[in-house]
Amino acid sequence: MKFFVLAALLCLNLTPSQTIYESVESGFLGTTRELKIQLPRNYEDNPEKYYPLIIVFDGDYLFEVVAGNVDYYSYWQDMPEAIVVGVNQTGSREQDCNISLENYMPSKTGAQFYDFIENELLIYMSENYRSLNFRVAVGHGETANFMNYFLFNNRPIFNAFVALSPSFSYTMEENLTRRLGLENTSKIFYYLSTADLDIKQNKKQIEGLNTKISNLENKNLVYAFDNFDDANHYTLAAQSIPKALQSIFLVFQPISKSEYKEYILTLETSPVDYLIEKYDTIEDFFGIKKQILVNDIRAIAAAIQKNKQFEYFQDLGKIASKQHPYTVLGSFFMARYYEETGKPKKAMNIYKSAYTLEGVDGYTKEDMFERANQIKQEYGY
Repeated sequence: MKFFVLAALLCLNLTPSQTIYESVESGFLGTTRELKIQLPRNYEDNPEKYYPLIIVFDGDYLFEVVAGNVDYYSYWQDMPEAIVVGVNQTGSREQDCNISLENYMPSKTGAQFYDFIENELLIYMSENYRSLNFRVAVGHGETANFMNYFLFNNRPIFNAFVALSPSFSYTMEENLTRRLGLENTSKIFYYLSTADLDIKQNKKQIEGLNTKISNLENKNLVYAFDNFDDANHYTLAAQSIPKALQSIFLVFQPISKSEYKEYILTLETSPVDYLIEKYDTIEDFFGIKKQILVNDIRAIAAAIQKNKQFEYFQDLGKIASKQHPYTVLGSFFMARYYEETGKPKKAMNIYKSAYTLEGVDGYTKEDMFERANQIKQEYGY
């Protein structure tokens, strides 16, 4: 739930997302492979915009679950818009996930499928679609195990892994624990899930792995685990995907009530610096330069007011003016700064200047004029 609920969302995109069906020729597989590709809403109308890439293994049945949640969460700005690609593995799943019984690494058709993903599919997507380097892998059962092999590269091609009831190959638990314990130069997001009615062997191994990962101390690992009630190996996917997306894109989400109460209100440093760092982190993690939401500026303003840290209104006003230059937002907080620091005449003049600007999300020109008149009457200007 958002910290502040907007009365209306301006410019909501009502255009539906696009799903494209393509066949890609693969030299490694020696055949074509069918893909389902969901593009974000208004993809064609934003030719300069690039998007995170989500690769869905078992795309023949898992694609719609992922694509629907991605469209929903991005619609409400709880995650960035993303390109979702489902890889059809009907009739080839076992061969695609083939593992050597000698070294327990992808072998023969498994190695070919691995090369297809790394050296053909990702290149195809970057050449034909506007995809960013932030990539998410989603797998279920055997493919949830197989996708872990991409994590063992020195530079993993995926930044986030969503493992739904993985059926682990021999030594995978130990290798995965060791790998996730290594501090990388960039963040690794790892989501793992099981359920009460999951396959018994899977559940036992997954719970054991969860214990090991939970004990790791790695500042560059973002880890989340779920064990669902009344779900089985197949139905847990529908419950897992929303939780996984929330975990991976937590920092991208608007400031929530809990974030406001537990972090922002208790800060000993500038809440404005907290806001700047939040959006710098979004750009650093996902490669997305996101405009600071009015909702988040409002949350910081509320903290400044509640904690009587009025000196920070000036910094907030500068950011608001830069992020929303044609609105009253920046002027409002600059005026609040001067009003609370003993310069009412300067505050009044800034409030009065609002007639050239536009209102935004509850901050109106009328309110600015009223505040100017109140100061005028109180001080006799």
